[in-house]
Amino acid sequence: MTQERTPVDAAELQRSLRFSKLPDPIRLEDTIEERPTATHDSVSGDYNPDWWLIRMGGL
Repeated sequence: MTQERTPVDAAELQRSLRFSKLPDPIRLEDTIEERPTATHDSVSGDYNPDWWLIRMGGL
């Protein structure tokens, strides 16, 4: 049993070249973004530990 090969057109060749391999793996270090946190000035009283409760309507 032999398979017949059909001529390959340019668009089909381009698709096979584009989709014939998997993308490069992404390192875990490249998926994480680290930013420094904003510091709160507890001396002047700007920091309120219950801010989330006040903003969310819990009081």
